[in-house]
Amino acid sequence: MDASNLPWNASPTASPELRIINADDFEAWYASLVDAFGGVPEAPEEAALWQELTELDRSIGAFDAKTVVGSAGAFSFGLAVPGGAETAERPLVPAAGVTMVGVRSTHRRRGLLSAMMRSQLDDVRGRGEPVAVLTASEPAIYGRFGYGLASLRVSVTMDRHRVRIADPGLGRELRLSQADPVESLAVCEELYARVGPTRAGWLRRPAGWEKVAVLDPSSDRDGHSPLFCVLVEDPVTGGLGGYARYAVKPSWDRSGPNGSVRVRELYAASPEATAALWRYLLDVDLTDTVTSAGRPVDDALLSLVDDPRRCGPVVGDGIYLRPVEVGAALGARGYYRPVDLVLEVEDAFCPWNTGRWRLSADGKGAVCERTTDPADLALTVRELGAAYLGGVTLRSLATAGRVRELRAGALAAASAAFATDLAPWLPRGF
Repeated sequence: MDASNLPWNASPTASPELRIINADDFEAWYASLVDAFGGVPEAPEEAALWQELTELDRSIGAFDAKTVVGSAGAFSFGLAVPGGAETAERPLVPAAGVTMVGVRSTHRRRGLLSAMMRSQLDDVRGRGEPVAVLTASEPAIYGRFGYGLASLRVSVTMDRHRVRIADPGLGRELRLSQADPVESLAVCEELYARVGPTRAGWLRRPAGWEKVAVLDPSSDRDGHSPLFCVLVEDPVTGGLGGYARYAVKPSWDRSGPNGSVRVRELYAASPEATAALWRYLLDVDLTDTVTSAGRPVDDALLSLVDDPRRCGPVVGDGIYLRPVEVGAALGARGYYRPVDLVLEVEDAFCPWNTGRWRLSADGKGAVCERTTDPADLALTVRELGAAYLGGVTLRSLATAGRVRELRAGALAAASAAFATDLAPWLPRGF
């Protein structure tokens, strides 16, 4: 990104100034971000890791004289999209992971956030990334920039004394063992990278990001133990079949122990490995509850338990997605059924996407190109982002008045084509 080309909506001598930060700016830039998110300092090891992972050439700072008053950054990811696991012929879709966005309250309502989003999306387009994704601390902010809610997640709090895990009935004995979270990281990451891309929403991250998975500063534990890790062996290959990382919070009252297990991450390559890990977690001594945040909404857990009501499932928002280049984005994913339709897209913030696009897809691939043919559906880029991963249907968006059918039958055909057999899921935030 060329800092000299960053736009601002005031005179050349006005303040603040937007520019790409350098290494000397990082400490002040990151301190401003921490302030914007409540001002609680992070553990030194956590701050050091984020400094290592931050891509300076994608990090915008807003400077009022020498004071940093705003920030916006992005990471370079590969996004799994509907259509099956990654292959040499069908790689993951390049995606910008939008992050570290904040404006000091002293400089609100001056167009600063819009200017940073404008610069960032221009840069994303210039890098050839068809989509941008984010997780939102305040979702209402990002709709006006074209981001749509593309996946949901479910959190559970299980009464371990009243929930039982069913046996998948495959008749294979599994061996579980405890391992050091850091020492077992490499083998766990291999399974994570192998299984993850089969579900849309998974992100491939640059080298170094694996450290986030086991980052465990004592200041963030809230009374929990350091991380534990349990591994389950694949009964066929003898390799790793799954893993779970978790922490235990001891607690006692007059009736005895009532501690809790907090599941940080659980990944498995088979139904029996999934069941074995959850059964293990529900059997941790001296505890009453098992909690896990941010599971996929179609998680196998809710089909394995004998009483899902005792899991207290709570649905929340997951990943937000924006097509940056509509044609490239729609042409990069697979479709559940063949489809041929024309989309009338409105995009006020990135006007290069506005207009009619013909999407043609079959089992061999997809093409999305500009056309002057009559439109079948009308929608904004925000709805297109919401439907992109298949977790939100075009039909449901139409019932909310956010998609208009212009040709009879087009909505049903399009909604079925955009669907996916597994709900999209972002297993690790950023």
